[in-house]
Amino acid sequence: QLMESGGGLVQPGASLTLSCAVSGFTLSHYNIGWFRQAPGKEREAVACISKNGGDTIYADSVKGRFTGSKANDKNTAYLQMNALKTEDTATYFCAADAALDHGNMCLRKRAYYWGQGTQVTVSS
Repeated sequence: QLMESGGGLVQPGASLTLSCAVSGFTLSHYNIGWFRQAPGKEREAVACISKNGGDTIYADSVKGRFTGSKANDKNTAYLQMNALKTEDTATYFCAADAALDHGNMCLRKRAYYWGQGTQVTVSS
């Protein structure tokens, strides 16, 4: 099971950190993906993190502003979001997959386990 938290309503330029708490399996065995979907738009891969946390792939739209990470000892993944823009408004999901590598998770926007999502709204 994956459970996201940390979403909310913030002004442009603000920061938020999303958390993804994992239960029922060991995070270190899984690649993690952060995805988002805004109303009327397709799902977008935001960041995908390798099993050991040593490599993260980012969407061009968030490079330099978002940082994905994993704390395998805490069975929790994170998405630090800085300099938020109105276009970052979406429901954010974390996902996990043991077989699909993190590159393909982002490329195909696929994963075996999905969380229920947390809403992030950026508005003045």
